[in-house]
Amino acid sequence: MKKIAVFISGGGTDLQSLIDEVHERSGVISLVVSSRGDAYGLERAKAVGIETMVLPKGDYDSVLLEELKKREVEWIVLAGFLKILTPAFIRHFPRHILNIHPSLIPAFSGPGFYGMRVHEAVYRAGVKWSGATVHFVSDVVDGGAILLQDVVPVLEEDGPEEIARRVLELEHRILPFAVKACLEDRVFWQGERAFIREEKV
Repeated sequence: MKKIAVFISGGGTDLQSLIDEVHERSGVISLVVSSRGDAYGLERAKAVGIETMVLPKGDYDSVLLEELKKREVEWIVLAGFLKILTPAFIRHFPRHILNIHPSLIPAFSGPGFYGMRVHEAVYRAGVKWSGATVHFVSDVVDGGAILLQDVVPVLEEDGPEEIARRVLELEHRILPFAVKACLEDRVFWQGERAFIREEKV
């Protein structure tokens, strides 16, 4: 089975969806990396015997690459990871790093758009639909090829918290789906655009 590393910064509910739907089914999560030592997602990983690592302060590329290489990691999934990866790091995993973003990219994305900031901006803009995007990571923040998107309605009575809750539930569905497609070699490219082949019945 292909090996994955999941990068987190917080509670790890997207990580939990991958543990439940992907781990030891389509692939193996061999390492969970956190930018924060107090991230609850680390406990989720430890509870099922997945190794964890907290990023050291300062330049961590070489340490991180060594740990990933040691575990023969092929795919990286950013699941609520709030640090920006360096272009040098990204080059080690071309078209093999996925991120989940809580909006319909290119709307409400790019530098400064993360967490509740996204949902507050969605609320202020008065849009009628929001959603989540799984995309490949490139040198441009939230600018890599879009792999999968899905939508949720933004209702008249919704505040930012309600929008966030609905989008997070959506993330828990589409992130495992997209990761499975990658691990099962069902992703294909047309130029710079990425698509998912349907599962074989």
